[in-house]
Amino acid sequence: MLGQIFQLKGKGILRENRMRFPLKVKNMLQTIIGIKKDMTMREDSRGHRTAVTAVEASPNTIFLNKENKLQLTFGQKKKVKKTENAYTSTLGFSPRFIRLVRNQDQNAKTGDKVTVANFEPQDLVKVTGTTRGRGFAGGVKRWGFHGGPKTHGQSDRHRAPGSIGQGTTPGRVLKGKHMAGHMGTNKLTITNLEVIEIDTEKNLLFIKGAVPGAKNGLLIVEKTGKAKGYTPPPPPSEEKAEEKAEEKQEEQKAETQEEKKEEKNQPENPNNKEEQNNAN
Repeated sequence: MLGQIFQLKGKGILRENRMRFPLKVKNMLQTIIGIKKDMTMREDSRGHRTAVTAVEASPNTIFLNKENKLQLTFGQKKKVKKTENAYTSTLGFSPRFIRLVRNQDQNAKTGDKVTVANFEPQDLVKVTGTTRGRGFAGGVKRWGFHGGPKTHGQSDRHRAPGSIGQGTTPGRVLKGKHMAGHMGTNKLTITNLEVIEIDTEKNLLFIKGAVPGAKNGLLIVEKTGKAKGYTPPPPPSEEKAEEKAEEKQEEQKAETQEEKKEEKNQPENPNNKEEQNNAN
């Protein structure tokens, strides 16, 4: 039972206490591996032009390892290593990319394919990728430091990091201090991105907005939910249209009747009578 209904006898108020259960997810894998392609424009459900990122996700192959953990494989290698014999013997090829993902499909077997057809427009996804490498960057670019003063004799302090610690106590630089260093090439996940369009023929996912990584970078797309749909206002029904047409006809009839009454009530001109007598 979804819930129990309790009725307050004294006040006569009916209250319903429903237990909340998680949504049932279709028995299919909700994750796919793809490659980032160009950015372009598409129309969303409301007809607005939005910037989207094209993700090429050719069919992934499922591989279950000895621990029965699910691995997704993407692409094929030209040269095969001996350490990859487990994949070549079962799949028939050596995959280019291998990623361990959550097993959301209990019926998944080795060799099954995962395609973009598992996704639908207005799906919410989270995209994980590796950010672009920026090389060795200073504190201003890497952490957004404001720099030092530009006046009062400060000639070389404009982009300097400033103080990096206290004094004798603690007598060291604390771990995690923001300083200059290597920037980029970090794992980054962007959540609540919407799938705008799917091209099953070209294996393309068009995701709203930007995703981490450079062009041709590896991405992991995982479905997390469903976006709120937009329902346009309904067109006028046939019954309402017929009612409006009948009202217009009645108005026209009333107007014609009023015109006839006005013509009858108008007095006759004596000039018209004289003209009729002369004619006779």
